[in-house]
Amino acid sequence: METVPTDGSPEAAARLGSLASAAVEGDGPAVLPTGPDEPAPPPELRTPVDDAVAAVVTTTGSTGAPKAVLLPAAALRASADATYARIGPPGRWLLALPAHHVAGLQVLLRSARAGVPAAAMDLRDGFRPDAFAAAAADAGASYTSLVPTQLLRLLDAGGPAADALRSFTAVLLGGAAADPVLLVRARTAGVPVVTTYGMSETCGGCVYEGRPLAGVTVTLEEDGRIRLSGATLAAGYRGAVSDADRAAFTADGFRTNDVGAWTPDGRLRVLGRADDVIVTGGEKVAPATVERALLAQAGVREACAVGLPDPEWGARVVAAVVGDGLDGDALRVAVAPGLGRAAPRAVAVLDALPLRGIGKPDRAAVRAYLASCFGGSDRT
Repeated sequence: METVPTDGSPEAAARLGSLASAAVEGDGPAVLPTGPDEPAPPPELRTPVDDAVAAVVTTTGSTGAPKAVLLPAAALRASADATYARIGPPGRWLLALPAHHVAGLQVLLRSARAGVPAAAMDLRDGFRPDAFAAAAADAGASYTSLVPTQLLRLLDAGGPAADALRSFTAVLLGGAAADPVLLVRARTAGVPVVTTYGMSETCGGCVYEGRPLAGVTVTLEEDGRIRLSGATLAAGYRGAVSDADRAAFTADGFRTNDVGAWTPDGRLRVLGRADDVIVTGGEKVAPATVERALLAQAGVREACAVGLPDPEWGARVVAAVVGDGLDGDALRVAVAPGLGRAAPRAVAVLDALPLRGIGKPDRAAVRAYLASCFGGSDRT
């Protein structure tokens, strides 16, 4: 197995894409991508892997300690082929995500699968809308993959950035829950957004617009927990993981830590992480329900709801929002009638939500900040 450092540069991304493609096609060793400033992988991750494995990627650790995931070549090929079957003919991709995460790696592999190397933004100074627009103009790419924070920034920038978004055949959107208001805004602007759901353990997105890709099966357990199985599934974890993490892989597929529900037209609706559900007064509240209500209010661009300990209710719902000219108390009053027990007891206005990984809200950081603001008192 070959460790492949990446630093956000197009050159590093191109090298990873070449080596990973060779591994997927059986012409080279498995790759272990690492990100900028990451320490060298521990010895147990650098030892040889089964011949069927083409890549070892590390999760972002959004639900605990990061885990090293074994991705078979066959699963990566199945993911790329099923993606094209859903969104359009094989074509060139523009990389705007960190290459060492599964979503970035998949951009490189899908493009290689189409017979052309991906174009890549220079991300060493972070993601900038003007740089994205310039890269898209130079690349002539048909596809790209973004997280919601990036899409929001590009739409806010307008001009060439928005034009660049409209130039793609499809813009995959994943990595975090997509705000329905943001989706309406993007589609009204002519951006061909395709929402995706998946994780490192499924070779990235495996459910597009609520419907599983070919070869993928979605099952909801009795408690709403989402189970995924099929052609894109990882082979398990490598290195030290908890017994609970290891037990997530079963003969029936991968038991995620997400809860979901079926819509009337048979699409999967992801309600959030099982361990993010807030139990207040005996009622289970999915943070996404609160966040959607807040995002529907004028001026709210981002929202994150969490639970804080409460001596009477067990937990109380609080939230952080981002936007211009917002008043937290006014927002709390505005959304209360439609949410009942799920209504936030307090809302804080932030300049930006803390993020982790490739753009997921850092709920632990939000919870810590809101606890410092509102402490143990109940705002009603």
